[in-house]
Formats: sequence, C-alpha cells, structure tokens
Amino acid sequence: MNTILRRAMHDCDNYVIEMDYVDADGNQTHRIVSPIRFMGSYRFLGLCLCREAPRQFQLSRCKNVRLTPAADVLMLVAM
Repeated sequence: MNTILRRAMHDCDNYVIEMDYVDADGNQTHRIVSPIRFMGSYRFLGLCLCREAPRQFQLSRCKNVRLTPAADVLMLVAM
C-alpha cells in the first residue's frame, strides 16, 4: 500500500487512489483521495475528493487501495 501512496504523491497530476475506508465506528465508505504526505508511520494526509476537504487516514483502516488515473475521476473540487 505504501508504494501505491508514494506513487500517487509523487505524480499527483496523473494519479489518485481509490479505497474503502473503515472509520472508528466501523462504518465503511468508498473514498477517492489525492494523498499529500505521510504523517508518521501509521497515517497519511490526503485531499478527500468525496468529502471535498483534507482528511487524515489511518493506514490500518484503508482496504482495497488502488491507483487510479486522475483523468478517469470526476473532480468534485476545483484544483
């Protein structure tokens, strides 16, 4: 997963990530995120395109993480 996140961080004009995220209450949501940077060894900061805001994500709660071409994603936030 770290390799996918690093790739999206280094080539943010071309890639975002899609993932399923489980919050602290156990609710699962599908997210499209432009990762910004790691915050320690267990979480990262990213622009959540679904929530239209920066969010912190715990790596242990990220499932089915995949690299997606940014051109394939409808950007909800003006970049």
